[in-house]
Amino acid sequence: GAWDMFRAYKDMREANYKGADKYFHARGNYDAARRGPGGAWAARVISDARENWQSGVSGRGAEDTRLDQEANAWGRGGGDPNRYRPRGLPSKY
Repeated sequence: GAWDMFRAYKDMREANYKGADKYFHARGNYDAARRGPGGAWAARVISDARENWQSGVSGRGAEDTRLDQEANAWGRGGGDPNRYRPRGLPSKY
């Protein structure tokens, strides 16, 4: 699960595509959760730690953190990450 989360983060940084962060949050959690309960657990721990850290230093605020966590939970629960996919994001991702 941790590798899935890292790969989604790496792809998000590489894509550097405005408005795509929620898609990558959902995708990382989705991929991790598909590995089973351990993957879902790892995704939750990593997502919560990331959001707790970012909410204090990113300056994006509570609303962005809430939306990130919504995307995280959607993916972890088996929801299609493409719900958050922005138009125009290269098909490589």
